Order: sequence, then C-alpha cells, then structure tokens
Amino acid sequence: MLLSARETAELLGIKLDTLYAYVSRGLLSSIGIADSRERHYDAEDIERFRIGRGGRGARARAEALMPVIGSAIGLIEDHRLYYRGHDALQLAESATLEEVAAILWDEATPHSPAPTALFPPTSRGRGACWGEGQLRVIERCQMRLAELAAADHAALDLTRAGVVRTGRLILGELAAAVGHTRLLALPVHRQLAVAWKLNEAEANLVRRCLVLLADHELNASTFVARCVASTGATPYAVVSGALAALSGRRHGGASAQVEALCRELAAGGDPMAVMAARLARDEALPGMGQPLYPEGDPRAIAILGAAKAAVPTKADWIDKVTQAATRLTGQLPNVDFGLGMTATVLGLPQDAALGIFLVARSVGWIAHATEQYDSGMLIRPRARYLGKRPAAATVE
Repeated sequence: MLLSARETAELLGIKLDTLYAYVSRGLLSSIGIADSRERHYDAEDIERFRIGRGGRGARARAEALMPVIGSAIGLIEDHRLYYRGHDALQLAESATLEEVAAILWDEATPHSPAPTALFPPTSRGRGACWGEGQLRVIERCQMRLAELAAADHAALDLTRAGVVRTGRLILGELAAAVGHTRLLALPVHRQLAVAWKLNEAEANLVRRCLVLLADHELNASTFVARCVASTGATPYAVVSGALAALSGRRHGGASAQVEALCRELAAGGDPMAVMAARLARDEALPGMGQPLYPEGDPRAIAILGAAKAAVPTKADWIDKVTQAATRLTGQLPNVDFGLGMTATVLGLPQDAALGIFLVARSVGWIAHATEQYDSGMLIRPRARYLGKRPAAATVE
C-alpha cells in the first residue's frame, strides 16, 4: 500500500517540510509513480519507521533536532549538489571559489580576489603575524576575525552590498591565516598554492576542493551561522560562530581525523591491515558514508579522481586505501575522506584539510547570513521540557 506525502506526514505527526528533510537525509525513501509528479511512500516502511522512533515523544525529539529553513542557496537532489541551480560538480571543472562566491552571494559579477585596499590598516598584510606555533587553524582564524571586527566598523552595514563587501575581506584573510602567509592579491587557491609551494596541477586540485565545499545546505555550522546572523551580529561574528561549530569532532573534525589516518597509512604498512587493526580496537574509520548520498558522495568521487590525476605516482595507493576502507566498512568515501587524502598526497601542513574546508565553507556561511539578514527574522527555538514537573500547589 502506498501513501501520499500528506498521508505520510499525518501518520508520523510531522510537517511536510520535515518529511522531505527525512527523505533528503536518507532516513526515508520515496517512490515515483508513472505519469505522476508526486512521490509516494510504502506504508509498511513508514510504520516501521514510526515504531522505530518509539512513539510520539521520540518522534518529537527527532523533529526538534532537524530544523528546516527555507533557502534558495544550496540544493541536494538526485545525488547531486547545486548552488542556486548550478551543478557544483560542473562548476568544479573550472570555476574559482571567487566565481562560486559571486553565485552564492547573488552578485552580478565575480569580485576581484583579495581587495587589499579595503582592509583596515591594522590588519593589512599581517597574515603571518599571529602566534603560528601556538594556535591551531580554527583558533588562528577566530583570532584573525576578532582583530578585523575590532577595526572594521563598516561591517555594521548589513545590507546585501555591505555583507558582500565584508565577506570579500573575510575570505581573503582566512586564506592568509590558513596558509600562514601575508595577504596576496590572488584567487584563494593560488594564494594557498604559493603558501604551500604547489605546482599548477596541484593548485587546480585545491581549487576543485574549494569549489565543492563552498556550501552543503543546512549543516550544523551553517545553522549556527544563520542563528548568529538572525540576531543582527556582523559577518565576523557569523563566521567566528560557525568556526566554533566546525571545530567539533562530529563536523569539521572529521577532515582532521581522515588526514591523520591517511598520514599514518602513508608512513608505511598495508592499508587493509592498519585499518582492520583500528576496527579491532573498536576505533571508527573516519570519512566513510554520507546519508545524503546513499549511492556515494559525488564530491568525494570528483576529488579522489582529481587527486589521482594531479599526483599520478600516488594513484595506485589512493585506490588501494579507498578500496580497503570500502571493504572494511561497507560504505563509500565522503568528502572528508577526499580532503584528507588530498592533504596527504600533496604533502600539505598539518590541519590543511580542515583549513581548506573552512576557507571554502566561509563562502556558504556568508551566503546564508545574507539570506537571514534579508529575512529580518530572529531564530528563536523553544525547548520541550522533559524534566521533573513542579509539585502541584496545595490550597489550605
């Protein structure tokens, strides 16, 4: 028996938007019907899902943990990723991150890279001056943003043009902070290539990674970015808050974990044996599986293919590691796996995978912040109280 979307939502006690979010995240499957544009749902599957959620209370908690916000920025559909209707995989063939920013920020034309003349005098050209030996990449970037925020009063302009202007500054300065270099009037991928001494093919691989990581719908850090923007805080605060969310081991930390694993594998030993030993110690293999792409993360596929082309001497090793991880977990690599592998085969500094991630995703955070500013809406969630009820008052 098949149910319509509305019937399914009513049975589960959720909104239609929440139902569609469940489908996009791989929690439920929909069925296409010939000569109909409407998707349907298998009644037995829905009943198993309802029972598995443990009744009304558990369903309510699941819904509360999956906010749904209308957005015109990113779309994940049919195992593809789109930026305002543009196929991200196609953009990754040649576009720069600056050109993708122009799309996500809804600009008429791409901006020039690293507009140094616009930077506050206290920060201009000082990308290498923050305690490089003491801070990790996210903390270094947050301190950079704090310095900029203190000097850049124009960031209080939250019009679309004002936010885009501040976004340009943030993008260039984050690239300088990640690369431990001074701000250069170059596209971001070339600025990083100079810092990391990459050749043309290797720089192009970094460019591809940046484009494919610019946005990914409403993930944890992007939701934080929108919450901060909804309060009327500046883009510096938006990106700093999003970086805090990205620092968690369940989000951006996955890239660092994969990078560490790949470096261990590159040091020697059979990949299958090393990873099997990890599993035997009840340690997870990071970077495998992405529920939004049950048939495989297309970003990872594109990045791994480009990595083999950029560093052909490592192609067989990349295949060997990927195949071993897939056999051991029964899952396909995700974008974190691709990033960790890229950082390893290019011989990049520690935390470079996370650095690439945060520079790229700052573009998406600014896009979502702009959309949130334009809405004029404060995101004010409510809590569902689950604790002890107060004692009933007695009447004398």
